[in-house]
Amino acid sequence: MKLPLQISFEGVAHSDAVEAAVRKKAEKLDRFARDIMACRVAVGLPEKHKHQGKSYSVRIDLTVPGHELVSSRKQHEDVYVALRDAFNGVGRMLEEVVRKRRGEVKPHPLPMRGTVARLSADEGIGFIRSLDGTDYYFDRVNLVDLDFEQLAEGTQVQFIEEVAGEGPQAKRITLARQQGADGPVQPESEPVSSRRHRRFAR
Repeated sequence: MKLPLQISFEGVAHSDAVEAAVRKKAEKLDRFARDIMACRVAVGLPEKHKHQGKSYSVRIDLTVPGHELVSSRKQHEDVYVALRDAFNGVGRMLEEVVRKRRGEVKPHPLPMRGTVARLSADEGIGFIRSLDGTDYYFDRVNLVDLDFEQLAEGTQVQFIEEVAGEGPQAKRITLARQQGADGPVQPESEPVSSRRHRRFAR
């Protein structure tokens, strides 16, 4: 069955090359799940970016029986990177739906903490170093409610570990919760008597 695909361009001229890239990526989704009822892809150039450097946005709405999957609007100055990120996002959601149908839902893994060790802004990739010294690869599509530009070396983050053929990878990355406004919270393991002694010694 041919994938029911709709492609629209909002605030940007139609491009045969971009449309071809969309169709190629959409075909991969169709092979993964054969009962996709609708796939709507909107490629746009937000008004605020028209005169301040281009930053393309891509939104994907995917309909399968019983589910409406919507990728968060991905933005990037390279329209093909925005396309990749949007399709990767909706692809993960579709994969989760297919797993649930098969009864293959995995238990939710516990988040880990780490520090951004290296970044490559041009490629949109980086590495997170966990507390045990292991480096985990990630790219911008693995960020949750977080822009790649918000990261810097030394940023504290939380993530989910995934071991792939290429090695350890970090998924579902968020900023680590702050422990206190004026620095880390004093460990609860410190004896009360020690804290009292320090207070009276001032």
